[in-house]
Amino acid sequence: MLNSNIPSGPIEQKWTNHKFDSKLINPANKRKFKVIVVGSGLAGGAAASTLAELGYQVSCFCYQDSPRRAHSIAAQGGINAAKNYRNDGDSIQRLFYDTVKGGDFRSREANVYRLAEVSNAIIDQATAQGVPFAREYGGLLDNRSFGGAQVSRTFYARGQTGQQLLIGVYQALEKEIGRGGVTMHTRSEMLDLVTVEGHAKGIIVRDMVTGEITSHAADAVILATGGYGNAFFLSTNAMGCNVMAAYRAHKRGACFANPCYTQIHPTCIPVSGDYQSKLTLMSESLRNDGRIWVPKNADDCKKNPSDIPEADRDYYLERKYPSFGNLAPRDIASRAAKEACDDGRGVGPSGLGVYLDFHDATQRLGQETISARYGNLFQMYGKITGEDPYQTPMRIYPAVHYTMGGLWVDYNLMSNVPGLHVLGEANFSDHGANRLGASALMQGLADGYFVIPATIAPYLASQTPGSVTTEHAEFKKVEEEVRERVGRLININGKRTVDSFHRELGHLLWDKCGMARDKAGLEEALDRIPGIREEFWENVRIPGSGNNVNAELEKAGRVADFLEFAELLCHDAHDRKESCGGHFRTEYQFTEKSPEVKAGKTQPGEAKRDDKNFSYVAAWEFKGVGKKPKLHKEPLEYEAVKQTIRSYA
Repeated sequence: MLNSNIPSGPIEQKWTNHKFDSKLINPANKRKFKVIVVGSGLAGGAAASTLAELGYQVSCFCYQDSPRRAHSIAAQGGINAAKNYRNDGDSIQRLFYDTVKGGDFRSREANVYRLAEVSNAIIDQATAQGVPFAREYGGLLDNRSFGGAQVSRTFYARGQTGQQLLIGVYQALEKEIGRGGVTMHTRSEMLDLVTVEGHAKGIIVRDMVTGEITSHAADAVILATGGYGNAFFLSTNAMGCNVMAAYRAHKRGACFANPCYTQIHPTCIPVSGDYQSKLTLMSESLRNDGRIWVPKNADDCKKNPSDIPEADRDYYLERKYPSFGNLAPRDIASRAAKEACDDGRGVGPSGLGVYLDFHDATQRLGQETISARYGNLFQMYGKITGEDPYQTPMRIYPAVHYTMGGLWVDYNLMSNVPGLHVLGEANFSDHGANRLGASALMQGLADGYFVIPATIAPYLASQTPGSVTTEHAEFKKVEEEVRERVGRLININGKRTVDSFHRELGHLLWDKCGMARDKAGLEEALDRIPGIREEFWENVRIPGSGNNVNAELEKAGRVADFLEFAELLCHDAHDRKESCGGHFRTEYQFTEKSPEVKAGKTQPGEAKRDDKNFSYVAAWEFKGVGKKPKLHKEPLEYEAVKQTIRSYA
């Protein structure tokens, strides 16, 4: 069922040879093909604009009122590329290896090498578009470090990198909209995928202003709809982020891969109360100059941090991981913060916080330099907390941020449903069990600008353009199913709000399938989720109707999907009896007695992989709501790197 279509030959030549060996479509024939792109962020916007420039007829859909409001705008710290401007030893090979190692050897090797290979072209593209990357004194683009690397390869625009890159994509997209190559559908939410004879041929959407439900046909469908982190309710994602497009495609036959690989970001503003509906990220770039610590003694946790002498501070990342220090990868840094707080040494009102301290950097570099690097981030922190981070250390704590899992795709970024391509965070392909910081923007733009324009042609070349229209019976059938589902939600007329169900599910997932998981907790979650879902469909209240703007109806559809998807997530976590990257099963960790610890290869409490039994991509096939999905395995074979214990000491 799963054919990864990885090209043969040396890894350095796979992408070049694959492009040469792939079928092409001549420019005149490209104009005959229609492509639907769902999502207008970095991956979707880049794909839509590039495909339109090549000549394809593109329809792009997003639920925001403008492509400029895609969630890519929220990325702060930077984008990786192997330019080696710093002359500090970086290379495509090193970026490739760091990414595979950072993902705890659970990513597909060929995809990762391609990502590293095209990374430099992304920077050239963005710079040509006018993206205002920071520059160093000599005029070259500046770089800073991010977690999991010992070189400076992260290009940045202060703390607004995602926003600036999205403006570049938006300009390219608007040019194609103006030219007529892209038809833009804003305030439109995809509610289902339409397949004809097993091939993806269109989507069903709801106009979020008028409530009108319509069908749209094409020769291929591209999903670039982001991740599913909002299943946890509190996350760093925008409140509108959801799993709907990917999950509805999953229910139509697309396998969902590695959903248990969810990333917890170590640098978020801690939860302050039950009234919160989302959390705020503080960029990982802050860890370049900020030092993370907690008091050595629990009795000092309520003291003013300036009253705690240096000798009584535990800079635990520097202590445990001296080679990487405060730039240890996200999963490791997050678990270390949890460990300190579980030990009773957390700071802040809730005790769930650690300090991110810029005192030393300010003394060394001056406040003006720190402000030039991170000023907007410091301003944001000050507005949210009422504290001045130049004078008092920031308080941070881990929170759900990114999802490495997603729809399964092959080397061409096509799912197991022919014609359905999946880009960016919506697919599983490049990050393994943990994403290194500044690699999300890299993957989104690589997929949109450089990969999908080359890999969609072989599929389209096998199709007759315009062979399926919305008059096909399958469109009528799926559209009617969508109308029935929307009507069912509206007519429940229960007593509980949508948010109350979302919050209940999210807290359950965070407690039982969050930073740490175990067999008993996952089984408890799997036992409780069906009950929450059953009550939702009996007792949720959605005011208004489906014939106009209705934010509660939109949320209800998304939460309904989360209530099904949550079981898939927990099944995957329960089935993977190992620890790797963001998936930390407490039963599988190194202890003081482990031979590897005694040999100095790792430390107690680190994730313990099982390469013999779990070196595979877990791709799940939908078998019905409430039924355990069917597992398909894509073996992971490593030829260019050797699987080793992941150590950052």
